[in-house]
Amino acid sequence: MSAEKQPQRDSNLMNFARQAYDGLRRLPELPSAYLHPWRRESNRKLAALKDSHKGERCFLIGNGPSLRQTDLTLLKNEFTFGFNRIFLAAEELHFTPSCLVSINDLVIEQSAEEFRALQLPKFFSWRAKRYLAMAEDITYLYTTYTSPKFATDVRGRVWEGATVTYVALQLAYHMGFSTVILVGVDHSFVTQGKPNTTVQSEGDDPNHFSSAYFGKGFRWQLPDLETSELAYRMAREAYAHAGRQVLDATIGGKLTIFPKVEYTSLFH
Repeated sequence: MSAEKQPQRDSNLMNFARQAYDGLRRLPELPSAYLHPWRRESNRKLAALKDSHKGERCFLIGNGPSLRQTDLTLLKNEFTFGFNRIFLAAEELHFTPSCLVSINDLVIEQSAEEFRALQLPKFFSWRAKRYLAMAEDITYLYTTYTSPKFATDVRGRVWEGATVTYVALQLAYHMGFSTVILVGVDHSFVTQGKPNTTVQSEGDDPNHFSSAYFGKGFRWQLPDLETSELAYRMAREAYAHAGRQVLDATIGGKLTIFPKVEYTSLFH
């Protein structure tokens, strides 16, 4: 074997070993993730949603501070995905999304009561079953932390990519949307520290549209922007390969993965 090929071979072996290890870690959860009645019901719902919005556009609404500068009333006739504690925008910004997606264990644990009260379709990680029962408006996704991939069909395993936005990008693809537009995905945090570290807020939240989003006493995990950027690149390529597109209309956002578009221009 040539010296040039040896590093590539070692890298391939390392990736194979990592994938195998990740697969073994997931083994204990596989039976319920595919066979539990709640998951079977969820997959029936997801089957009905497959390509149900083919050729349409949708908006993914992040929770960054830029939402306070965004005229969300323009979205009243659009299909919108909201994330996590977006329900705070109903009172503060007079906005309610078409559906909600949440996969973070800490967010779901501390917001379960509010989630149950929301009268709209909701998509949660399968792990959330500990805090939320099955309901007509709940669909469980089998999301995982390991083995990066982009799922074009979310009835199987869905990689989280360190951000709920990436899960929503996969869900939007599954539903057939041809153009997905990011709004409020600032990709910037005032609070710094080691990615994925669990911290507890000591006061008002400076990282989201509402100071109460992760307010005093709320436990949350510091963002992993590097992993999320890897995920976003995978989403960009998957959409482009299918002749679809992801655009970024976030006002002042720091994300550079997707083509930028001026928000208000989308409505003329």
